[in-house]
Amino acid sequence: MAAADQNRHDSAVRPRSYEDERYQDGFLEAVCDLKKAEVLQDVVLEVEGRRFPCHRLVLSAASPYFRAMFTSGMMESRQKTVVLQDLDAGMFGEILNYIYSGTLDVSLDKVQPLYQAADLLQLDYVRDTCSSYMAMNVHHSTCVDLYKFADVFSIDSVRNQCLQCICRHFSKVVSTEGFCSLNVTQLTEIISRDELDVKEETAVWEAVVRWVQHCKKDRLRHLPSILPHTRFNLMTPYNMVAILDHPLVKKNPGRSAIRNVVKETSNMKKRFGMDTLEMAVLFVHGDVDGNEERILFMNPREGKYISCSYTQDVRLLTWTVTVTSDNNIYILGIESLGYQLTVLEYSHAGNVWERASIPPIQRREYGRMSLLVEVDRILYCLLVDRSASNTTPLVEMTKYSWNTNQWQECSQLHVQADKEVTVVFRHLVVSCGSHLYFLRNTDIHHYDPTQDRWCKLTPPRLDHELEVCTAVSMGTEIFCTDMEFTKTMVYDTESDCWKELPGWPNSRDLASNNEPKLFVLENQLHVWLEPYRISTDDAEGNQIFVYDRSAGAWKELEATLPFKEYASDEPVCPVARMYLPGLNA
Repeated sequence: MAAADQNRHDSAVRPRSYEDERYQDGFLEAVCDLKKAEVLQDVVLEVEGRRFPCHRLVLSAASPYFRAMFTSGMMESRQKTVVLQDLDAGMFGEILNYIYSGTLDVSLDKVQPLYQAADLLQLDYVRDTCSSYMAMNVHHSTCVDLYKFADVFSIDSVRNQCLQCICRHFSKVVSTEGFCSLNVTQLTEIISRDELDVKEETAVWEAVVRWVQHCKKDRLRHLPSILPHTRFNLMTPYNMVAILDHPLVKKNPGRSAIRNVVKETSNMKKRFGMDTLEMAVLFVHGDVDGNEERILFMNPREGKYISCSYTQDVRLLTWTVTVTSDNNIYILGIESLGYQLTVLEYSHAGNVWERASIPPIQRREYGRMSLLVEVDRILYCLLVDRSASNTTPLVEMTKYSWNTNQWQECSQLHVQADKEVTVVFRHLVVSCGSHLYFLRNTDIHHYDPTQDRWCKLTPPRLDHELEVCTAVSMGTEIFCTDMEFTKTMVYDTESDCWKELPGWPNSRDLASNNEPKLFVLENQLHVWLEPYRISTDDAEGNQIFVYDRSAGAWKELEATLPFKEYASDEPVCPVARMYLPGLNA
C-alpha cells in the first residue's frame, strides 16, 4: 500500500469522540418527566409535614448534602422517608424544581429563605444566583434588611454593597424600622464609617438616640461603647453641651465614661457628606481625536469652580449623561465603530470614569442620537432618529433591568412627520416625577412606565423660527427655552398646559457663542450663557443667571470660570453632589 493511501486509511479508522449536544437537555427533561409521573421514586423527603417523593440518584448528583446522606451509611440512606429539619417547605419545593428542571425563579420576597435552603443543601449555583439577585436589588428601602441577612451568612459582596447604600442614604435609612432592628455591632460598624453622607455629625448622634430609645431598657447599657464612634471633634461646643445634658446621658450608669468620651478631642476626619457640594457639571469637547474629555464642576453661589481632564479608551457621548436619584453619574461611550454603546459610571471617591457593571447597548444603525435618562431608578436609553421621516420610529427605547442585568425593549414612539421640517436638530428628554417626557419644537410626548405607553400632550407653541434647545424639570414643572434665549416656557405636567415665565433678560445683550443651558441647582432655576468673544484669550463675559420666582426676574450671578473653551453638545448642565476632596485631588 502506498504511503499516501496508508495515511488516509489510518485517518479513517482513527477513534473519534462525539458529543450529543441535545443529550444534556433531553436527559434533564426525562428526569423531570419521571418526577411528574411519580415513576421510580425511591425516597420521600418530609419538610414541615409536606411529603416530596424523589429519586436518591438525582438528589445525590445535584447536592453534596444529599450525596453524603445517601452514600455514607447514615441511617437516612436506608429509610424510605427522611425528615429534613430547618427548611421551609415552600422553599424546598423551589429547590426541587431547580434540581429536576435547572430552572430557578427568584423574587425579593423569597430570595433570603431560598438562599438559606441552598446554603444548607450546598447548592452553589442557587446560592450564587441569590447573592447576585440581592446585590442587584440593594436600595435604600431594602439595604438594611439585606445587610442584616448578608451579615449573618457572610455574603461579603452583598454586605459591602448594602453598607455603601446605607451610608449614601443615611438620612432615609435611620427613619426606618429596619434601622432600629440592627444589633449593636452592626450599628457601630455603620456609624464608624467615613462614607456616611451627613452634613453634620449631630445627625449621627440623633440616629444613635433613636436606636437606643427603640428598646431603651436593653440598649442603654451599650451607649458608652457606641459613642466613641461618634466624631465629637466635628461638633460645636454648644452641641456637645446639649449631648451631655441629654436624658440618655444624665441617667446612664456609665455617664462618667460618656462624659469623658464627649469631652475628648480627636483628629477623626470629616464624613463623606461634609465634603460634598451640589454642583452643575459642564461637559466640554476634548481634543480632535476625542481622547481627552474636559469637565467643569461649578457652584456659582458658593464661588466653586473646578475643572478636570480625563483620558478614556472609549469616546464619550456628552449629550447622554444622567444623574440618578442615588447621585450616580452615568454617561454613554462609543466603541466598536459606533454600533455599541458602553455605559460609564463616575467614581466620586476616585474622581475617574469607570465601566459600569451594565452590559453594552447595541445600536441597529449608526447615526441615531443616543439619550440616557432615569425614571424611578430605572435607566432608559433612547435612540432617536434625527430626520423628520416617519418611515422609521422616531424613538427606539430600551430600559435596563437590575434584576436580570439586561436591556429590555420598551414601546417605540411613532409620530407623523412635519412636511415643513426635513431635519430636527434638537430632541430633549426630561424625567419629571415618575414619567418621561420627550420634547421637540413642534410637540411633546409623555411615557408612562407602568403602562409602557406613549401619548401626545399639548405642544409648547413657540414661534416657527424658534427652536427649543434646553429643558429641565423642577417639582412638577418642565422649563425650556430657545437658542436665542428670547423666552422661557413652563410646562405644568399635572394640568398639561404651558405658560411663559415672566422677566426674561434682554436677549440682545446676551448674544451667545453656544446655546443656553438650563440647570436646577439647590432647588433654583439657573441658565448658563457664553457670550461672543473677539479673542479666545478673553476670559471675561461668561454669564450665569438664577431665576427669582418671587420677584419674577432673572438675576445675574458672579461667575469666574477657570478655563476658556466651553463648546459642548450637552443641552443641559446635569447637577450632582460632588465629593470635593476627590475633585481637588
